[in-house]
Amino acid sequence: MLNRFLFVQSVLILLKLQSMQKSTLSLITGCILCSFSLVSFSQTKVKEKVISPPEKIHWYSFEEAYQLNKKKPKKIFIDVFTDWCGWCRKMDAETFTNPVINEYMSKHFYCVKFNAERKDTLVIDGVTFTNPNPASRRSTHQLAVELLKGNMSYPSYVFLNEKSQWLTVISGYQVAKDFEPILHYFGEDAYAKTPWEEYRASFEGEIK
Repeated sequence: MLNRFLFVQSVLILLKLQSMQKSTLSLITGCILCSFSLVSFSQTKVKEKVISPPEKIHWYSFEEAYQLNKKKPKKIFIDVFTDWCGWCRKMDAETFTNPVINEYMSKHFYCVKFNAERKDTLVIDGVTFTNPNPASRRSTHQLAVELLKGNMSYPSYVFLNEKSQWLTVISGYQVAKDFEPILHYFGEDAYAKTPWEEYRASFEGEIK
C-alpha cells in the first residue's frame, strides 16, 4: 500500500511540474511575441517619419518654354551653360538642388537649360538662329549671343517676362542664399518699382 501511495504522489508531482513548465513556456513565448510587436511598431513609426526628397526642377528646352508662354504666360528663366563649364556643374549640384530655390523656380518660371554651344538651328517666330561653325570647338550659338547681349560668360541666367521679352542677364555662380533674392526680385516684379540694392537690403528669405 505504501509503495502504491508513493507512486501516486510521484505521478501527481510530475504532472504539476509539467503544468508549471507549460505555463512558464507560454509566458516566455508571450514576452517574445510582445517584443517583436514593439520592434515592428517602432520600425513602422520610424518609416512614417521619413521625408520624401524634393522634386527636381523641370527643365524645358527654349522652344518648349517659348510656346508654353504663349498659351499660359509665365516668366522664363534661362540657364545658359556649356559642357566644359565647371561653375555651371557646381550650380546644378548645389544651388538648383536647394529645396527653397527648387520650389520657387518651379512655381514662378518656365525653367530653361540652354547650351550656348548647341549645334542645331532654331527658328523662333520666323527668325533663324544657328551655330555659325558647328564643327569647331566652342563655337557659340547665335541665340546665346542674343540672350547674353554678347557678354559670353558662363554660367549666365536670363530673365524674360510673360511676353518673352528680355529683362536682364546675371552672370556667375550663385550660392542659394544669394540667389534667392534675385529670383524673388524678378518673380514678384519688384524690379519694376524698387532699386536692386534697396530690395536686397530689406529682403528676408527662407535660406539662412
